[in-house]
Amino acid sequence: MPGADTRVLLLTRNEEQRLLERLESLQSLEDLERMQKRMFEQLGIRLHIEPSHGEVRSMRGIHMHFDAHPGLCRKTRQSIPAAIRRAMEKRPEIAWRLLDANDLFSGL
Repeated sequence: MPGADTRVLLLTRNEEQRLLERLESLQSLEDLERMQKRMFEQLGIRLHIEPSHGEVRSMRGIHMHFDAHPGLCRKTRQSIPAAIRRAMEKRPEIAWRLLDANDLFSGL
């Protein structure tokens, strides 16, 4: 595809593993936002994270989706959100801050 962003093709298996390990060890919402920014700057990957429109009862209620990006393989599209969910399960305060940042608690 002419003119397409090919930076994601530079992501080797070892670098992908390092990225996933880093995502699993997130410490805060700010840390997550920094990683989202770095993924976009270095690889051209834009990941959106938002609570579902209904009730959020678990980490599965937080939706993660990528902008259309040729070259980003299906496995990577699945493993990045899975790593972030594991980090949120270890540190639920990240999910709570995300929900709060999206005004989930504003009506209370």
